Amino acid sequence: MKRTLSLIMLAALSSALFASRTLTVSVSNPSNAPRTDVPVVISLAPYGDVRSALVTTQAGQEIPCQLDDLNQDETFDELCFLVDLGKKEKLQYTVTLATEGEPRPYPARVYAEMVLSNFKDKKLKKHQQNNYIEAITARGDAAYTYNIQHHHGVDFESELNGIRIYFDARQTLDLYGKYNKQLELKETQFYTPDDLKAKGYGDDVLWVGQTFGLGAFRGWDGQQPTLVEPVRSRTQRIISYGPLRTIVEVVDRGWKADTAQAPINMTLRYTQYAGHRDTDVDVLFNQNVSSYRFSTGIINVKGSEEFSDKKGLRACWGTDYPAADTVKWKRETVGLAVYVPAKNIVSEEPANKDNYGYVLKVNGNHMAYKVTYTSANETFGYHSAKEWFDYLKAWKKEVEQPVKVTVQ
Repeated sequence: MKRTLSLIMLAALSSALFASRTLTVSVSNPSNAPRTDVPVVISLAPYGDVRSALVTTQAGQEIPCQLDDLNQDETFDELCFLVDLGKKEKLQYTVTLATEGEPRPYPARVYAEMVLSNFKDKKLKKHQQNNYIEAITARGDAAYTYNIQHHHGVDFESELNGIRIYFDARQTLDLYGKYNKQLELKETQFYTPDDLKAKGYGDDVLWVGQTFGLGAFRGWDGQQPTLVEPVRSRTQRIISYGPLRTIVEVVDRGWKADTAQAPINMTLRYTQYAGHRDTDVDVLFNQNVSSYRFSTGIINVKGSEEFSDKKGLRACWGTDYPAADTVKWKRETVGLAVYVPAKNIVSEEPANKDNYGYVLKVNGNHMAYKVTYTSANETFGYHSAKEWFDYLKAWKKEVEQPVKVTVQ
């Protein structure tokens, strides 16, 4: 009997130990500049089937965190939380991972949406569509994918920005300019009505046409950028809705990026963190594409002033109408930028009437870069080319001096 009780107690103790695991995470800022909303991302691969998590500061205060299933296999792959650090500051956090429970709810600081028009409910206005979807795939021979989704493609935002990605061969990033730091796309859907404009909501601020817009990833034929076509199929999907980061993907299967080489599969992953105006772009392929050439860049906004540090940071500041209707729309002033690591740059192309562009190489099957923008409408942002370019120089230093994260 005593032996049986001992075995039961041992089994219960083993179960309790297995049910949770505590990690100590140290985060240090190598810079002399303070940083806010710094992402800390931890791979969960070593820790088994994690179902819930708790993150606390050294003082024992709970802070928001997020669990993400990146490959959609119903198992969480990463834990993310955001921290604020003073110059040269080092902080410790306690992370408790559990094999039971559900992710804790926290206030949303990001938003993502895919929606089809609801033709049945005639009472719904253009900014009130509610046929929400999470993924959509179109065959490569689909006639006109641009109009399949209500606002022409997946959209996402932080408190500072708002972006939609066109669901067609351009795959361009189109931009939403805000006046105030807040989430707006659930209410406006990129089509802001007059009553919300009167309350200080933003709207579309960029005309993109066939250009790169804000850092679209394209092919290169040796002389000019090429659109992402032909493809066997094209997919958009939302991987994560938040609350601290949203992740969306564009998948192009069977893309004939180079007619002299085999078709390739490409996944463009866009990660938007709360508190950030910049967006991370990861480009992943199903094979080594080192012999291929690609391109990216930013639109040459009409009459814009250009900035380049000749080391991967290229930007502009300019003013133009965001639509062909110059009566309904006012001229919008924006600052745009793309940052590409030097190892991926083949050449910085001369500016033309459409773009400030780069020719790119991918070393293997993955590359990453960043895009960012500002609207002069912002009460919290930048209102001159000098202010914008000065900010970008500091931003690049921050990107190239990432925080150090140690997990014990």
